[in-house]
This record gives sequence, C-alpha cells and structure tokens, in this order.
Amino acid sequence: MNVRKTTLGLAAGAALLFSFKSATDSERYFEIAKNLDIFATLFKEVNTYYVDDVAPSKVMKTGIDAMLKSLDPYTNYIPEDDIEDFRTMTTGQYGGIGAIVVKRAGKTIVQTAYEGFPAQKAGLLPGDEILSINGISMDKKTNADISKLLKGQANSTVKLMVTRYGQEAPVEINITRDKIQVDNVPYYGMLTSDIGYFQLSGFTVDASREVRTAVAKLKEQGAKKIVFDLRDNPGGLLNEAVNISNLFVDKGLDIVSTKGKVTEWNKTYKALDVPLDTQIPLAIITSNRSASASEIVTGVMQDYDRAVVVGERTFGKGLVQATRPLSYNSQLKVTTAKYYIPSGRCIQEIDYTHRADDGTLGKVPDSLRTAFKTHAGRTVYDGGGVAPDVEVKDPEVAAITRVLIQKNYLFDYATRYRAEHQSIPPSREFQLSDAEYQKFTQWLQGKDINYSTPAEKALTSLITQTKEEKHYDDVKAELEGIRKKVTVNKANDLTRFKSEIRELLEQEIVSRYYFQKGSVEATFDDDPNILAAIQVLNDQSRYNSLLKPGGKSASAMKSAGVPGKQ
Repeated sequence: MNVRKTTLGLAAGAALLFSFKSATDSERYFEIAKNLDIFATLFKEVNTYYVDDVAPSKVMKTGIDAMLKSLDPYTNYIPEDDIEDFRTMTTGQYGGIGAIVVKRAGKTIVQTAYEGFPAQKAGLLPGDEILSINGISMDKKTNADISKLLKGQANSTVKLMVTRYGQEAPVEINITRDKIQVDNVPYYGMLTSDIGYFQLSGFTVDASREVRTAVAKLKEQGAKKIVFDLRDNPGGLLNEAVNISNLFVDKGLDIVSTKGKVTEWNKTYKALDVPLDTQIPLAIITSNRSASASEIVTGVMQDYDRAVVVGERTFGKGLVQATRPLSYNSQLKVTTAKYYIPSGRCIQEIDYTHRADDGTLGKVPDSLRTAFKTHAGRTVYDGGGVAPDVEVKDPEVAAITRVLIQKNYLFDYATRYRAEHQSIPPSREFQLSDAEYQKFTQWLQGKDINYSTPAEKALTSLITQTKEEKHYDDVKAELEGIRKKVTVNKANDLTRFKSEIRELLEQEIVSRYYFQKGSVEATFDDDPNILAAIQVLNDQSRYNSLLKPGGKSASAMKSAGVPGKQ
C-alpha cells in the first residue's frame, strides 16, 4: 500500500539521522517511525476489512483531530477544503454579500446585513427568510451549505428569493458579490464632549492602521481621553498586537517576547515606530473572552502603566501559534511558544502540559503564581489572564430575559417593529414608551416562555430531598405555599425585569435602522463597563492613583477569584 511505503520511507529517512543525533534523540526518532508504521498498517487493515465502506479523508481527519486535541485547543489541522475559511480568519477578507445568515427552526433567516455592503445596499433586511439561493431550495441546507452558496468571486451575482414580514408574496433580490473586508474597528465615536471611544473586535491584517485612524479621528473630534474596548476580542496576528501597542508607548520599548522549543524562533518584539500618542489617558475595557493578542495589548498597557484596565479578568491565553505547510495544500496550526509581556509574566491560565490521570486539565494554582512589577512598581501576577485595575461584573441576566433571547422573541419583535415604523429617533435618543413595551408583552401572549427560575430549581431540589428523606408529608403544605408564591412572582417577571428587557429590545430595534453602529450607541447610557471607564477618566486623581504603586486595583490581587476594590 502506498501509505505503508511512504511511512517506511519516512522511517528510513529518520534512520539516516540517527548517526547525527544523541542516543536519546535516536530513541525518539525510532519511536516516531515505529508508531507511524503501526498507524499506517492499522489504517490499511481497517480500510480492507471494516464491514462498511471507510471514507479515508474523513477517518484520517478524525484521527488527526483527536491526536491534536490531546495537546491544546489551538493546535489544529486545516485540510485543503478549509484553507479559504482559515484565510478569511487571518485576513478578514472574503468574496460575498456581507451578511450573517443562520438556520433557525428549519428556516434560513438573515440575522445581520452589514451597513455599506452588497446585501444591505440591495435591500436585504434582518429577519428576512431566504427561500432559495440561485434557484436552490434552502429546505435541507445547513449553515455551512448556505455560507458556500452565498460566497463567491467579486462582481458575480447571486439571486435570492426572500419572504419578508408584512409582504404577501416572496420577492427576488439580486446581489452583486464584492470583496468583503471585515473591519477590525467596527465602531468609533464620542462618548462625551472630550472622551472618545472605539471597539477593536479582531487582529487581522491592518488592525493597527484602523486603530491609528480611529484614534486620530477621535482626537480631531475633540477627544482628550480614550476608552479602548477589547471585550470579547479573541485575538489574531501577533505583529498587529505589537503595532497597536506601539501606538501608545515609546519607540524602542519591549512589547512581547516569545519562547519555545525551537530556540532560533525565540524573539523579542520591540516598538519600532514613533508612537501616535504616549500621553492621552486611556481606559481599556476587557471581558473574560478577551484573549491572546488582545491580552498582549492589555498587558503591555498595564505593564507600562499606560492605561487603566476596566472590566473582567481576561481569558488567559499566553500561547503563540504558527502555521506550517503540509502536503496536498493542507496546513498545521501549531502552538510553538509562550509569550511574555514586558513585566516578564506569562498570563497563560490553563496548564496543557500536565494532565491528571483522567485526562483533565487544571489552572495554574495560586500557590504557583508569581508576582511581577510594572514599570512604575505596581504588583501584578502571572498565570491567570490580565486582571483589571477596576473590576466591573456584568449583571446576571434574568431567566426571563435569557429565554426571550434564546427563542429569538426580541429579534422577531424588532422585525415586526421595523415593518410597522418607517423611522425612529437617532440611536442615542430612541426609547420605547411604556405603552410600546406593553404592546410587546401582549405580543408575547401565547408564545412559549417556559423557563425555570433559580428559586424554582432550588424548590424542586428541596422537594426531591425531603421525599428521599421521608419528610415530605411533614412539610408538604409549607412547600406548596412557597411554590405558589414563586409562581406568582414569576408571572410578574416581564414587569419586574422591564428595564433590562426593554434596553435589549431597544438595541435590537435600533440595529434595524442604524445597523451595528446604532446598536453600539444604544448601549452607551447603561453599559456598566463604559460608565465605569468614563468615571475613572473623569476623575484625574483616581486615574493617577490607580497607576501608582499601592493603587487599590484588582490587578494587585493574587487570586483570580478575589474582586478588586473600586
């Protein structure tokens, strides 16, 4: 079999290296050659004798994925068929219509149409149901199928048959595909007369150029302070993280160092360019899903005492990946190093090197976390993400609100609202009146809003326990009384959590008129992280004290579970 011959060839090649390696290396190469041979012969036997036909590519990918999964979540095999999607992730570019389309309850629904892109320009609206693409019915198509049908070469045309709320008959929408460039900075604007704000959602090519442009434009608009929002940013290209950090710190300073098995690849990245602004006060907002490159930027700003970090402790991904070419146009994305920010700390939280006997992983324990010093002498810790200087916990979403989101009731009502209202006030001014909110609650009547509150779950558990302990009959009347009170309270949840639900509904409605930018602006008046950042930037003495040794900040707390004082 060719696979066997190839494997034996690899073994022979490895054997040629033995004379140039130590005994330990020789043993390792022998183990590699031996196990490759076992794998090839096993695959041959399965392919020959398994009761059903075996798809070689599928079975092999399953084996490769399982092998790499035992290492860490970031070491991945990318077959040739997925290379285009991987390229989109790293460049932010693809040929398509500029919309997010999802399968929901058997229907193909437009979830988002990005402003200024072909779908929006052609008149496609969120909430539209796509019946067919180029004559192909969507009935049995998956999300992956739909994505492939919508993507294509720039300047090619795709024909959609669409049904829309408020229209009796389907309509045909022809969209000319274009080269889609996903913005790393989806929004920038002014929060107050002197505080600018921008979001960074990714680190693909040109992210640093976009940040430079955003900050320059904000300063032109009068910004004397900046809120830099990195929440939920999963990271991306290392060099873009270096260049973005360089915008705010002096030329020549160390930004990040990488250290791995291949010592020739170890490198210290420095700020090579003249910075944009090293003085403007900065507040960086993070979440527990801010990871990788976003943690490098946050950590650099904290280590040089250049910004106050507001929000949640970051994810804790201190690993670096590189792509390596494989045969047949496939690639391997492999973890090659850990990165270290200027204080010398690595913020990697999960220990992938040492697994328990059952294969589970653990976090770096507090006892092994080491203290480091920022440039000004503040104490910070490794091994658990970047801790904020001002910790802000997002409020827990009520059970009723979670159900309304999960069942797409907010989304569907916004679709209905858009069809019935030609225009609304600007995004920062729009508010639903009490009467309009009442219409929403009436619309919900008859809808499935079945959910269990924490109190109901606790009561159910208590009833089960009393029955097991044979005490239920003794407390049955009391428990039934509690159940009735909980049920009555639950019936009032749409009123009790009116403020929370109405705010989310307003954001959804605003997005139908003012797109993603409007949706962002609709959060400015009640986003606890943005409000905390504004508060810090407007209190110069507090801002300065947080960046000095002894400042009361969460970053000085060793345990990841200990909240910082504000």
